[in-house]
Amino acid sequence: MKAREPKTMSGLAPAPGWHQHATRLPPPPPAARGLLFRGMSLAARRFGRAQVPDIFAVLHRNPRLFWPWLLFASRLMPGGRLPAQEREMIILRTAWNCRSRYEWGQHVDIALRVGVSDAQIVAVSRGPAAFDDPRLRALMQACDELATASVVGDATWQALAAYYDERLLIEIVILIGHYVMIAGFLNSGGLTLEPPVERVLEEFHQRIGLD
Repeated sequence: MKAREPKTMSGLAPAPGWHQHATRLPPPPPAARGLLFRGMSLAARRFGRAQVPDIFAVLHRNPRLFWPWLLFASRLMPGGRLPAQEREMIILRTAWNCRSRYEWGQHVDIALRVGVSDAQIVAVSRGPAAFDDPRLRALMQACDELATASVVGDATWQALAAYYDERLLIEIVILIGHYVMIAGFLNSGGLTLEPPVERVLEEFHQRIGLD
């Protein structure tokens, strides 16, 4: 999964900037989240997280949707069949295309945990042409095409089909579409990154030469 080394950058954000809105859907306080949901916090610690990301608490404001969504989402991440590094680069490119800083920051953290390098994360922000690996280039191209035209083009589909069977092709398209949906929710709700994840993002920026 070799990526070209990034050049010195003055900033790392989509050209129009991240979507920024006042918080419309704040996470409820821990005491108001219910016993079952609070149990998720204990599970989160087993995966190296001090707390459940706020997106879960906010979505749980509508429990009728939250629990079926959680089951579905878990089949994509972390229970999907794509290699974790490829999955995270797909999600990062989708977050970038949707200008969702919360989604981007959360998955910079997760990507680093599963072995995606700083250089690869920067390459994701640059787009398909930043990758020498044709598999990763095709994945990034699929993200861009679905974001702009709501369809994976013939050439990109054929490029992906050289590496993935039909089941994984379906998973790739659904994964991108799911995180487009989540980015729209995050942008509209005005969620902001939790302090521990913000620190991870700041440390990443320092390593790649950004203050």
